Amino acid sequence: MKPTDGQTRATADSAAFPQGSGEMAALIRSFDWSGTPLGPIAQWPQSLKTATGLLIASPVPIVMLWGPDGVMIYNDAYSVFAGKRHPELLGSKVLEGWPEVAEFNANVMRVGLAGGTLAYKDQELILHRSGRPEQVWMDLDYWPVPGDDGQPAGVIATVVETTDRVRADRRLSGERVRQKALIQLGDALRDLTDAQEIAYASSRVLAEALGVSRAGYGVIDTEAETITIERDYNAPGVHSLAGTLQFRDYGSYIEDIKRGVTVSISDVDVDHRTQAGAEALKAISAASLINMPLMEQGRVVALVFANHAQPRAWSQSDIVLMREIAERVRDATERAVAAAALRESEARFRNMADNTPMMMWVTDPSGYCTYLNRTWYDFTGQTEGEAEGFGWLDATHPEDKARAEAIFTTANAAREPFRVEYRLRRADGVYRWAIDAASPRFNEAGEYLGYVGSVVDIDERREMEDALRAHRQELERLNAQLEVLLAGSKAERDRLWTLSEDMLARANYGGGMTAVNPAWTKVLGWSEQELLSNPYADIIHPDNVPTVVAALEEMGRTGQPTRFENRILTKDDEWKPIGWTVSPEEDGTHFIAIGRDLTEDKAREKELAATHEALRQSQKMEAVGHLTGGIAHDFNNLLAGISGSLELLEKRVGEGRLSGVDRYIGAAQGAARRAASLTQRLLAFSRRQTLDPKPTDVNRLIGGMEDLIRRSVGPNVEVEVVGAGGLWATQIDQSQLENALLNLCINSRDAMAPDGGRLTIETANKWLDERGARDRDLPTGQYVSLCVTDTGTGMSPDVQAQAFDPFFTTKPLGQGTGLGLSMIHGFVRQSGGQVRIYSEVGKGTTMCLYLPRFTGDLDAVDLPAEAVGEDGGQGEVVLVIDDEPTVRMLVVEVLEDAGYTVIEAVDGPSGLTVLRSDARIDLLVTDVGLPGGMNGRQVADAARADRPDLKVLFMTGYAENAAVGNGLLEPGMQVLTKPFVMAALGAKVREMIEAP
Repeated sequence: MKPTDGQTRATADSAAFPQGSGEMAALIRSFDWSGTPLGPIAQWPQSLKTATGLLIASPVPIVMLWGPDGVMIYNDAYSVFAGKRHPELLGSKVLEGWPEVAEFNANVMRVGLAGGTLAYKDQELILHRSGRPEQVWMDLDYWPVPGDDGQPAGVIATVVETTDRVRADRRLSGERVRQKALIQLGDALRDLTDAQEIAYASSRVLAEALGVSRAGYGVIDTEAETITIERDYNAPGVHSLAGTLQFRDYGSYIEDIKRGVTVSISDVDVDHRTQAGAEALKAISAASLINMPLMEQGRVVALVFANHAQPRAWSQSDIVLMREIAERVRDATERAVAAAALRESEARFRNMADNTPMMMWVTDPSGYCTYLNRTWYDFTGQTEGEAEGFGWLDATHPEDKARAEAIFTTANAAREPFRVEYRLRRADGVYRWAIDAASPRFNEAGEYLGYVGSVVDIDERREMEDALRAHRQELERLNAQLEVLLAGSKAERDRLWTLSEDMLARANYGGGMTAVNPAWTKVLGWSEQELLSNPYADIIHPDNVPTVVAALEEMGRTGQPTRFENRILTKDDEWKPIGWTVSPEEDGTHFIAIGRDLTEDKAREKELAATHEALRQSQKMEAVGHLTGGIAHDFNNLLAGISGSLELLEKRVGEGRLSGVDRYIGAAQGAARRAASLTQRLLAFSRRQTLDPKPTDVNRLIGGMEDLIRRSVGPNVEVEVVGAGGLWATQIDQSQLENALLNLCINSRDAMAPDGGRLTIETANKWLDERGARDRDLPTGQYVSLCVTDTGTGMSPDVQAQAFDPFFTTKPLGQGTGLGLSMIHGFVRQSGGQVRIYSEVGKGTTMCLYLPRFTGDLDAVDLPAEAVGEDGGQGEVVLVIDDEPTVRMLVVEVLEDAGYTVIEAVDGPSGLTVLRSDARIDLLVTDVGLPGGMNGRQVADAARADRPDLKVLFMTGYAENAAVGNGLLEPGMQVLTKPFVMAALGAKVREMIEAP
């Protein structure tokens, strides 16, 4: 077989050059150099051959870059350094052989061919020797190689890799950097309490420790695949990334982040995850990056990141430092959030406490009183300096002080609830009975924090209890007298008859008295002769005669004593109230009567009734205090969210920074929706919400919710639905009933936590007779019952008594507003029904809703409405009446944008003037509560006198339910409850205008 020309030349060259037995010597001899700028070896200048022979013999890694193109010739030691790039590097141009360091080598060629030398100590480079970026360090020396003419014809480089030594040194240095960074982090975070400030300070420490262009912290939305950065730390000349960024704009590494994997990329141009977004990343100074996801309950919620403007091989120590800083920042942030929550909780407690008519107090673990609310100071007249510590004892009655202090000290040592009654000095110096009840406080770790307690003035209650005891004692005294009169000795009877201050008499059923004692004359003024010679009915008030006759007849029939009251005429023509105890004698014709003057008692009863009413008002004020305190706290939070978001939105728009403004819009809208929800709950509690009652099959409604209920209560709760056959319909607001049922099921789930249990939802037809209706505080009639039963902890009688109070909850702070059951109670009562609790501690609870039966045609009402068009208006005319300028402006703008012609009016009379004109009106949109003497319903009714087919949409923010018809509107009338989404307004207007 004849050899090719190239093989002939290579054979000829190998015979002549170079000498040596190494691998590279053989490779150089067999290499086809004719395809390179150097040409066949036989044509090489002597200077090139000499230099090649010298580098082949050297044990040090040497590479020669010959000619303007820097054609590479190297020895065995360098081939090891080249890794997987060998042997392709042999004969290649240096800028093409090492493209990742082309700029560096181009400078080497310029300097060397100009006759200069270069030396580098521990030079850091990113090489792709094994097909991936690799961070290496080398000692490099470059000098020119003269050609046959004495001028530089090439460059020789000695390459000594120092990567292992540098990394060892850097590990030691990295540990020092790590320790320094953690110390700096501790100093930076020591006095910070704001989570954003903590994140920024930690980003600065991380960026400076790693020497990177940027570091920061962001919140991740894994579904939207976005990161929201409030603030980051940037090196000089590097711009901030604050705002919301879409991960997919920068590559595919979000997939790793969503799995909780730390993403470390040394060169975005090379990594397959970032090649598509490399230019975008480099534009934000992120040619290399680390993204470290933070997990919470198995979900990725946040990200700590570091970006660098140049490619960089990240070390393990970099990642370890980043993780340590991230963990410490997370701990500091959680502490800050917890501290903020504690401050908010304390502020909420103080706000509620200072607005409640009850006196409230808090102690530390030693029993030292650290807080007393404003009501305490108002009641006792003490100043803060006087009351703090153990100063509360100074307001305690001296006779009660030792007992109260002993009870408190014992309870504090045992860390158990206590209750004590004592007399408390009022600001005017008068002592009044009060009840002090308190419970110990513990933190999440179970550490004892002290007591929180309340003091309630019970002086009126004590008076009522004293009066009740006195009344019982009086009954006992009367019974004793009666026994003496009936069975005592003659001497005892005579003595009692003469000395008793009560009126004693012997009388018959025929209407006459045969004996009276002297007390009759003393109390009534009549003489004994006058009393015995006239029928006793003559001095009984005519209104009371039937009562007396009925009592005596009953006593004669049963032979048992009886008691009653009546009014007796005095000789001065006054009517005295007398309380009688009457007992029959054995002869069956006579009876013994004991009468007591109740004049002073009646006056006392009036006093007690007034006192009781004052106590009831105090209790109402206490509930109002809880209500207003809770409302103030919740609405202040919501208003802060709305106003703060709008303020930041205004600032961003004014600066022209529109990136991320949707977050502030969303935050404001979310707070507004929560405010609306709170308002609806309060209206439900107060029975003032606007309801949309419709005939409803409760079994069908439960069936539609069953899957939702099962998901809401979780797998630990077994759900059983028992629907009554032939269940009656009820007329109810379906969405409110769904909310009520779901709320009850969630309450049951919480009562059975953590072990779960059985939840039963049961319906039934109930026909309540007089007794059953009275027990449920309902009119007699037919009702549908919906009951939810659980096997949870149950409720004590005290808890049941308060269950429907607003803002009362047994759940820990932050886990319930205390409006759920009050909302259900208000909604059901407004719907004509009732709620009842049947519960036993340790055995479970049943909550039953009793809803009035609907007797109309259920199927006819449930027919679906026809679909309406989706386009806006076509110039139809809408009259808008609302006295609130902001609401009116928004409504008008929405309707005009939708293509309607809008006429505005500010009150009922001005709106009615328009309606009585010849103007075209296709729809009236009116607020219900209007000034000017006419509400919205009155305007609509007056307008329909002239325009009988006028369509009317009522808007209401207070739910003047009676004004708009209590859910029974005339055809062509509908209601929209404020606050509403503007899109809902547009859809409702379109639906009504297009309806036939």
